[in-house]
Amino acid sequence: MSGHNESILREPLITGDNITYAKITDDILGPVENKPNKAWWIGFTFASLGALLWVVAVSYTFWNGIGSWGLNKTVGWAWDITGFVWWVGIGHAGTLISAVLLLFRQNWRNSINRSAEAMTIFAVICAATYVVSHMGRPWLAYWVLPLPNQFGSLWVNFNSPLVWDMFAISTYFSVSLLFWYTGLLPDIATIRDRAVGTRRKIYSIFSFGWSGSVKTWQRFEAVSLILAGISTPLVLSVHTIVSMDFATSVIPGWHTTIFPPYFVAGAIFSGFAMVLTLLLVARKVLGLENYITMFHIESMNKIIILTGSIVGVAYLTEFFIAWYSGSEYEQYAFINRSTGPYWWAYWMMMTCNVISPQLLWFKKIRLSIRATWILSIVVNVGMWFERFVIIVTSLHRDYIPSSWAMFYPTWVDVSVFVGSIGLFFTLFLLFLRVLPSIAIAEVKLLLKSASEQAKMKQIKEGHENKEYIAEYIESLEKFDSVKQEDYAKI
Repeated sequence: MSGHNESILREPLITGDNITYAKITDDILGPVENKPNKAWWIGFTFASLGALLWVVAVSYTFWNGIGSWGLNKTVGWAWDITGFVWWVGIGHAGTLISAVLLLFRQNWRNSINRSAEAMTIFAVICAATYVVSHMGRPWLAYWVLPLPNQFGSLWVNFNSPLVWDMFAISTYFSVSLLFWYTGLLPDIATIRDRAVGTRRKIYSIFSFGWSGSVKTWQRFEAVSLILAGISTPLVLSVHTIVSMDFATSVIPGWHTTIFPPYFVAGAIFSGFAMVLTLLLVARKVLGLENYITMFHIESMNKIIILTGSIVGVAYLTEFFIAWYSGSEYEQYAFINRSTGPYWWAYWMMMTCNVISPQLLWFKKIRLSIRATWILSIVVNVGMWFERFVIIVTSLHRDYIPSSWAMFYPTWVDVSVFVGSIGLFFTLFLLFLRVLPSIAIAEVKLLLKSASEQAKMKQIKEGHENKEYIAEYIESLEKFDSVKQEDYAKI
């Protein structure tokens, strides 16, 4: 097995001693097979109340129409499209972690891909609710599909952003769901084999007869790679299409070619922030510190630094292009953003998205769980304000000063958004109860090569250079799940 060991200089992806395949299964399936703890019930209660608020607000919208929102003749898009773009962006991290990192053979994804993929699916569901509720006549939502001529010879208006969003959402959701469910099959079969009675029958149905044979695993690996190849372009295409809702218009502040890459970077930025928000709590509540380690947290923080810096450059580029264009309308749109009536929203966006991620350059902050969790929330607050600033400040003052107007959200606007957060967390907490939050089969692949105990075995066998060992032990100081006293004698 020594030929399969990875370099001692690489930080371990699984910590703890006496970790066996059976222990991995027991640890990860504990939240699924045992009764939920008090923390889960508290979270589920608050999330359910939020979901109930969403049902009330959306039902009120369906009954009274979108006139119940704060929209007016000047600001025709506001919290609705802001919420939609925000939720689609949050879903991007799941696709990036599961697909792109798989193709690049990044093994650190194995512990976080399952929860990130689930987050993607639930975020896309929340985004889709905005599309349907914005239609005015949601019972005719199927009209956005290219229907056969029996429904009438007139097809949808392919110039409409609503249709583009439908294609983006449906493609993204179907591929993400297929990828997520395919990865779940071996783990569902594991639960099936350990369950009894009705639970066994239910998990038997959903495991699709998984046998665990060599041929089954071979096909599983092949399908995973194919789906990763299909999903990778979606990381770029979905939010590019969403950005074109704005970029293809002629409105100053929207009509710019930087939107597609800028939106994609922002989506990955907000998506990784939400993954951290969820997993930092889940690893503590569910006792998964040995599998979601400080290495995973630091790696995600580094991606947040990168994408946050790209977003910051995009903000500056927008201002430069507005000045360089020589268009007084374009210039005014950006001056109005930073100094107009919505200046507070603009500077909130700049503070949360550009300044706060730069704190992660400091290793002490990057390795602080509390600071990381707070910053992950700050980032998503900033990303919501980014979409609000792009949409509302570009619309509320147009070419004719007599039509200038302010947007003020109603209780329905606020309730639909807050309720969608409740719906998201309700779905995620239910997921933690019925399915493993970490890919058991994929984590087991790392036990013999990338775990702390495998590296300890290498050290004890005397195969490693002393300088490398010293460097490795020093790197373990940041881990909150490593017993430092075990290395005191070495």
